[in-house]
Parts: sequence; structure tokens; C-alpha cells
Amino acid sequence: MRKLPPLIELRAFEAAARHMSFKQAAVELGVTPTAVSHQIRLLERYCGRPLFRRRPRPLALTEAGARLFPVVRDGLDSFAAALAGVKRDDDRQPLRVTTTNAFASRWLVPRLARWRQQHGSVPLEVIGTDAVLDLGAGDADVAIRNAAAMPTDAAGSELFRDTFWPVCSPQVLASGPPLRRAADLRRHVLIHWYWPPFVPHAPTWQRWLNVARRRWRDVPEMSEMDHLNFREELHAIDAVLAGDGIGILSDVLVEQELERGLLVKTLDLKLPGYGFYLVHTSGHPRKNAIDVFDRWLRSVD
Repeated sequence: MRKLPPLIELRAFEAAARHMSFKQAAVELGVTPTAVSHQIRLLERYCGRPLFRRRPRPLALTEAGARLFPVVRDGLDSFAAALAGVKRDDDRQPLRVTTTNAFASRWLVPRLARWRQQHGSVPLEVIGTDAVLDLGAGDADVAIRNAAAMPTDAAGSELFRDTFWPVCSPQVLASGPPLRRAADLRRHVLIHWYWPPFVPHAPTWQRWLNVARRRWRDVPEMSEMDHLNFREELHAIDAVLAGDGIGILSDVLVEQELERGLLVKTLDLKLPGYGFYLVHTSGHPRKNAIDVFDRWLRSVD
């Protein structure tokens, strides 16, 4: 096992020997000249001999100091070069972004070409999963999480919020029974997907019908309609796009389909959704890249 003095003492000695001035070394290191003098005395105690001749002025290295200086200087230069190389390599590594499968597929992936055009030097690795990965354990660098409130276990901020609407393919309206009021749902298929029981105020069809009863009469019961159920939100969206029925969908996830007319909102009653939050660990070493990604997310349409 190597026995070495603390790095702070070696840095103080190298700076003082290079400048031949405790004062200038202190300015470079951001400390006081007294602190530099103290660190050098500790190193001299470790070496068992003086490293500087302090009087008569000017400051000069002793024979021991002159032997030690080039070794310490070259060693610190090697450390700096190696660390800079590691940092450059890390900057070229993909920024690992975890988010839900639905957000990755419906929102993020269609926009990645624009990310590459604008920030090609920062590659992304998209980890689509409905599991919550442990950022503190290094499972990903940054997460886009969909939640009722900002997660308390990480740093970050809200990007945007969604709302949930009854949505269907225009073919459903053109070729199927009319859909002008809630009572008309009796002749349509309602598309559902699984919401975990711990999700507060999940925007389900049952909740939509409960809210609708406060506004309209003759709102049907769930038992009066046909249903199509999915485990995954992505599959429910695909079914709505295929014209298989009507789903309560996030306006963020189907934004492009709504703009292109592939889907339409029906029945003027929406449910509040959740926030999309960009989160990361405090003091993350790739904070600069995360900030660039954050600004891009907020700017892209």
C-alpha cells in the first residue's frame, strides 16, 4: 500500500515552487498565503527536511525541494490529463433517459431526429419501461416521470401537463352510430387500459361517467356498454387509432394524431391528467448535458 501525503499538500508545494511565491500560489488555489505556508510545512514535516529556503529573500528551493518539484509537477500534470480524458469519454457516452413505454413511443421517439440534428454530440439512450428505475443507483442518468406531483426523491422540474379526453378515429363517427351526447355511448365500444390502484384520480371511463352525471342526464352505466380492455396504454392507443372504439387518452401522447386529424376529441368533457417531470440526482456529473436536454424538451413541439 502506497504511503503518500495528502494531495492538498502536494498541490500547495507545486504551485509555490512553480511561482516561487506563496502569495501567487494562494491566488491560484483560492486560499490564503498562510494556508499555503501551513500545507508546505506539513509536507516538510512528512519529508523530514525543508523544501524551501525562506530567507534571505527571494524564495528558493532547497536541494530536496528541487528534487521533488519536477516529480510532483509531472505527476499532477498526468493526473489532470487523465481526468480530462475520462471526462471527454464520459461526455461522449449516451445520456441515459428512462421514461414510460407510452411516452417513449408516442412522444419522445418521433422527435429524436430533431434532437440529433440540434445536439448530435450528445447521443441518447432511451430506456422505455413502466418500472421506476433507481437514479441514485445509476440505473439511468435522467427520468421523465408522469406523476401527480414532483417526485421528492430527486432534483428536477415540471415540463408540461396533460389532460384526458374521449378520443376516437374519425371513421367511428363517420360510419358508426351518432356520438353527440353521453347517452350515445350505449352504442359504442369503450376502450380501457390498466391503471395501478395507487394512482390518484386515474382518468378512467368510470371516473369520466361519474363526472358526466353532474352535467348531463341519461348517462349510461358501465354495464350498458361494450368494452375492450388492455393491460398496456400503448395497445389501447393503437386500438383507438384502428377504429375499435373510444378511449380516454392523454392529449400529450396523441398530440400529433389529433393535429393530423387521425384522431378527434368527442363529447366536450375532459379529465385532469398529470405532470411530466424531468428528474435527476442532485449534483449529477452530467448536469450540463441534462440541462441541454431539459431546454430542448421545453422547446420542441
